[in-house]
Amino acid sequence: MPIGLIGSLAICTIFYMLVAAGVIGTVGAQPVTEAGIPIAQGGIALAPGSTALSQQCAALAAAGTDAVTCSKEALAWTLREIGWPQIGNLLGLAAGLALPSVILMMMFGQTRIFFVMSRDGLLPALFSKVHPTYKTPYVITIMTGIFVALFAAFFPVGILADISNSGTLFAFAAVSIAVMMLRRTDPNRVRPFRTPAIMFTAPIAIAGCMYLFWSLGVETKLMFVGWATLGLIVYFAYSRSRSHVGRGVVDVPEHDAGIPPQPVPPMPGAHTPGGQDA
Repeated sequence: MPIGLIGSLAICTIFYMLVAAGVIGTVGAQPVTEAGIPIAQGGIALAPGSTALSQQCAALAAAGTDAVTCSKEALAWTLREIGWPQIGNLLGLAAGLALPSVILMMMFGQTRIFFVMSRDGLLPALFSKVHPTYKTPYVITIMTGIFVALFAAFFPVGILADISNSGTLFAFAAVSIAVMMLRRTDPNRVRPFRTPAIMFTAPIAIAGCMYLFWSLGVETKLMFVGWATLGLIVYFAYSRSRSHVGRGVVDVPEHDAGIPPQPVPPMPGAHTPGGQDA
């Protein structure tokens, strides 16, 4: 699983870089600046998702010009600009069909995070309540959907993306720090997968995350500080005193009633480690 995740991330990163290089090499970077002053003459590029960028893009559209920075579908827009409108339209359609599945995947992932936090005592037990028929955490799923809808309605997509990126970058840096600490404080821990050269890769990951975080806008950083402060308040006011780990409660949900026994029998026809098919 870790090798599959790392491999898929590497492939996606390569494709992102190729697409970005192709767009910039075809139509140029086309940054949108304040008052249209070129960057070479001291112009300041407008932040993605900002109101100023939206206003400047509207002014460009009214003047009959456009820029890839203003487009909501940069790759499809580029293909139309170079004389491939049909391919661009098909690509835009494919992106429109694919985006809902990606968003739903992220939403479902977030619900499972809240579910595990609730099961461990960090959030109220109501959030880990499972539907009697569908066996899914329906309460937190509904609440997550409501909050996502509200944020999507009242925040520009660029700001939402920056907020999400700030939290993700901080989490990745925190994980890298934690892995290095665990290698020293708990060297005998059972590790099914060991990151190679952790004292080399982890600092690089931390430095990269901090650099990208620092490149975000001031408003994004302030909102991240606000969210982090709110999280700390919830933790110290509620979660810390109720955490199963903090209270010394040994909770193994995998042993609850209804969970399949371990190990799970192989499926018919599956190849077994002994070399015999089940």
